[in-house]
Amino acid sequence: MLVLGSRLNETPVMSLQTGTRLATTSTPLIDPSNLKILAFELEGPLLKERPSFLRVADIREIGGVGMIIDSSDELIGLDDVIKIKALYELGFTLIGMRVIDEHKRKLGKVDNYTIETGSFVIQQLNIKHGILRGLTDTSLLIHRSQIIEINDDVIIVKTTAKKLHVPEPIMESTKREYVNPFRQPRPQSEQADA
Repeated sequence: MLVLGSRLNETPVMSLQTGTRLATTSTPLIDPSNLKILAFELEGPLLKERPSFLRVADIREIGGVGMIIDSSDELIGLDDVIKIKALYELGFTLIGMRVIDEHKRKLGKVDNYTIETGSFVIQQLNIKHGILRGLTDTSLLIHRSQIIEINDDVIIVKTTAKKLHVPEPIMESTKREYVNPFRQPRPQSEQADA
């Protein structure tokens, strides 16, 4: 199922064991090398460690009540998983990143993204144009297959627009007059009889 990333912000995390709300999600930890969410940072009064995280591998289901996990034992601290600690210290934030195409033309900034909830891989980026261009254009969707590079400053994407170029003439036109078939000159034999 595809959902907007903003829909998973401030989502309740529910325990299947106790049936209670353990925390709420705040910030996703996104791996910039493959645009996959590995965990969500959590907030709430019942958390033992600060910061606490929920790995996406431990989510049983996402439903109307929120993210359902087995128990509070699924919640981890910063030092429990090396990859999560590295991503947390990297501080990568997808929302607000500038997006340009391969010709260095500014496209806008990431406003939201679409996630496939089975794998928590980001499938599309929603790009919001700047103020002036935003008045006339709608937002732009970029599929993950169009992304060339993600660095500290910008996301570079392939453009689908064709380069404008002056077309070369296919062939020189020859001067040809239109001949009316009803006004064709009569053959020589018919002209002599007349």
